[in-house]
Amino acid sequence: MKQLYLSLVLLVVTSCIPLRIAPTIKEDKVMVARKFKKSLPNTNAFIFEDPKDADEFYNYINTKYELGHQNVEGNVPVIIDNKEFFLSFYETEIPTKTLNLVPILVDASLDSKGNDPMFEDAHVSRIGNWYLALTVSDTAMNDCLSPSYKDRDSIVKYLRDLRKEYLNTQNYLEALFKK
Repeated sequence: MKQLYLSLVLLVVTSCIPLRIAPTIKEDKVMVARKFKKSLPNTNAFIFEDPKDADEFYNYINTKYELGHQNVEGNVPVIIDNKEFFLSFYETEIPTKTLNLVPILVDASLDSKGNDPMFEDAHVSRIGNWYLALTVSDTAMNDCLSPSYKDRDSIVKYLRDLRKEYLNTQNYLEALFKK
């Protein structure tokens, strides 16, 4: 019985408690962006994890559509099935947060002896996961990723191809040549 209590105490002391876990998206997901993260707009979005560095997607879109750093993040005109649509994107982070019990216990022990805490910065750890949320609207500013939109399937296919091209392209001038 003592061994069971000792092992439970050891398990609790050496563990970390997850406070928030970032979602895992295998490839992509179409959903209301605000449900994914509150700071995003209340429209449907094509969401996927971005393993690349910050501003890589910005550079990719800027190069692919030859925008000259003008209106790159919002209302980029794209042609899908000979119709004009407007692409906007949002780069967002959702961190995974964990509460680390060992540093808290060590600092509490040091504090009770009158010493300053040593591991104050290690009480909570954060690992950031970055995501891209792409929204598409038509000339009437309708949500083109809405389940009721008639061309939704072709738009989602276009966005999947765009995601694959972005993730597989190292030199964004290659995307320009693929036009």
